Amino acid sequence: MGKKPPHSESEEENDSDYGEDMLEMVEEDDLDFIKNAITSKSYNIFNKVKYTESSGPKAKRRKVSDEESDLEKDYEEQTVEDVPMKNLLPIKTKTGIVRQQIVDESVTKSESEEEEEEEVEEKQEEFDFVDNKIDISKPISATQLLTERHRILKERKIHIGTLSAGVLENPEEKVTNLRTLLKLMDEETPEVYFTVRKLATVSLLEVFKDVLPSYEIKKTPSQEGVKLKKDTLKLQKYEESLVLYYKKFLQRLEKSSLILVKKKGDSRTFKDEQIKLGELSVQALADLLVTHPYFNYAQNIAQAVVPFLNNPRSNVREIAKNAIKVVFKEDKKEEITLQILRIINNYLKNHAHNVNPDMLETLLVLNLRDVNLDGEKEQDIKQKKLMARKQKVLQMSKKEKKRKKKLQLLEKELLETKAEENKNTKQHNLTEITKIVFGIYFRILKNSTNTKVLGVTLEGLAKFAHCINIDFYLDLVNILDQLLKEDWIGYKEQLHCIQTVFSILSGQGEAINVDPTRFYTNLYKGLLTTHASKNHPNFLILLKTLNDALIKRRKKITNKRTLSFVKRLATLSLQLLHNGSLGSLSVIKNVMQLNRSIDVLLDMDTSFGDGKFQPELDDPEYTNAASTALYELVLLSKHYHPVVGKYAKNIAFGVPASGEGSLDPEYAKCTPEQIFNNFEMSEMAFNPAVPVPKKTPPKTKVQRHIFVDSSFEDECKRVARSHLKTKGTLL
Repeated sequence: MGKKPPHSESEEENDSDYGEDMLEMVEEDDLDFIKNAITSKSYNIFNKVKYTESSGPKAKRRKVSDEESDLEKDYEEQTVEDVPMKNLLPIKTKTGIVRQQIVDESVTKSESEEEEEEEVEEKQEEFDFVDNKIDISKPISATQLLTERHRILKERKIHIGTLSAGVLENPEEKVTNLRTLLKLMDEETPEVYFTVRKLATVSLLEVFKDVLPSYEIKKTPSQEGVKLKKDTLKLQKYEESLVLYYKKFLQRLEKSSLILVKKKGDSRTFKDEQIKLGELSVQALADLLVTHPYFNYAQNIAQAVVPFLNNPRSNVREIAKNAIKVVFKEDKKEEITLQILRIINNYLKNHAHNVNPDMLETLLVLNLRDVNLDGEKEQDIKQKKLMARKQKVLQMSKKEKKRKKKLQLLEKELLETKAEENKNTKQHNLTEITKIVFGIYFRILKNSTNTKVLGVTLEGLAKFAHCINIDFYLDLVNILDQLLKEDWIGYKEQLHCIQTVFSILSGQGEAINVDPTRFYTNLYKGLLTTHASKNHPNFLILLKTLNDALIKRRKKITNKRTLSFVKRLATLSLQLLHNGSLGSLSVIKNVMQLNRSIDVLLDMDTSFGDGKFQPELDDPEYTNAASTALYELVLLSKHYHPVVGKYAKNIAFGVPASGEGSLDPEYAKCTPEQIFNNFEMSEMAFNPAVPVPKKTPPKTKVQRHIFVDSSFEDECKRVARSHLKTKGTLL
């Protein structure tokens, strides 16, 4: 082989530019391996590819272990080499004819030359890359490494895409493609394994999401002596294969996701690529749970996803939480919801309720509106009564016709009862769900001291308080009263306690014998704690609580207490954001519409009260709010937000429904919670847009002095005139 001419400067520049272009084609997730390969001189990618991709007999060789090479060497020493021989004339002897042969040197020479040429070609294939002779024992440029890797990835992508498209086009015929895709999830080539596994996982996920049916495939028992149609056998075989490959896919996902679960005593460290693959596996499991909650292994997927609600990584918790929330919202049968709740309940018991609040936040999306916990008892009683009547008819009746008629009527009623039970399967599941939810909440109230978990629990109790059995109302109110006296709970948790109490007292629990004065006092005392800073979202809890305490229970509170709350709400509206101010003014408007005695706060004459207004008192019963007025409306009428000014004007005019000072119908019909949410600033934009202030020239201030003595005024004027004359002379 002759020496190759050296590269010119222009060729070197082109190679350098080519390397920069190749770097742009690399994914960011896989760029780290290139640096490590170049620095450590690890070129495994060449060793794994060069023998499989090149052609010729020598290209089929593979790298073997030391033991395998020794065995092959021993075998070659035992066997006789096939040397080309040339036949000569035979010799006749006494013992017989002896054939003579000599080595054919011409053939040997030609074969040796061919072997030498093949060795040269093999070396050329091994070391020549991009028209350059490369020695892999020496550092290789990033351009060469990237080019080879890019070629392999391109082949893998085409392979994965072809297999996936085949399954989507004809699932029954190409279902075996799933087996090849599953093998690609176990890619071992260090330089490309991350990208290949990621592509294979995502492709399989999309294929299963599209191919899997919405029902559960049950295994059909084999019946001896029964011949099935060809199409039926084909369908059964396809369904069995589909379920088998789906199971293997889930097993791989679960194994990969367990990297994110840190157990006690486990000191292993994982690469970033492995962690990202684990997060991708969790996302795939969550997507399958959402798209196919009624297919096979749905409960197994839920069993794998639920523990990630307590994972230390926030993004993993968010994936699991969003998926379970969607399942709870879209589940029409309430079956998978019940299964997930049982898993959550067992997990909480095993971890002593010391979990992340995200696990309990998923329960807040449950729809438990029309749940009757006593429904099962009523149904059982009704069933027993009907059966008792049936037995009486059978024993006491004498005439056959009358007995048959009565039996027919009773059978009809029993059938109606059974049909009703079938219709109420969902209701039964909802009842079980409600029992599990309140079982979790009550255990946390009794045992947990984690303020975050307790806050979510109290929020759930406030939302689902209408579903609680009446027998537990009094005990629950007493527990919440004790919690309010604890020093370790925060203001938000206190609000949830008060919200739960008033939710109970304004609903079915209004008949229980409880004095709510202490809860009104706590609510009034903490009103001004909310402001326009971080705790501003707490005002939404206040709005819901005030709606129960002041509006739903308006006939059970005194006028003095209502006046004190209205006055403090007006004061509170001055330190909130505009949506908070609108919510506060909306509550005041609703209270004034339902109680006309509140109009006394619009009168500026404060001589009609019982005494001096004392806003510093904690008890709203003794603040003498009737002796003051809503002076805050003057400031709120000049608010930067125009809608706040309209609400303030509407209240100042006595909340008229029409005419001067009335509100637009789009605002007047909204509840305080709707007003608060509609005017929030989450998108950093006003609703409606706040007009830009007009540019007006500053007013000139005229200084006027008032003199008591006119002679002193004349003297001042004389001095001023003489000063002006002196100034003019100097100019």
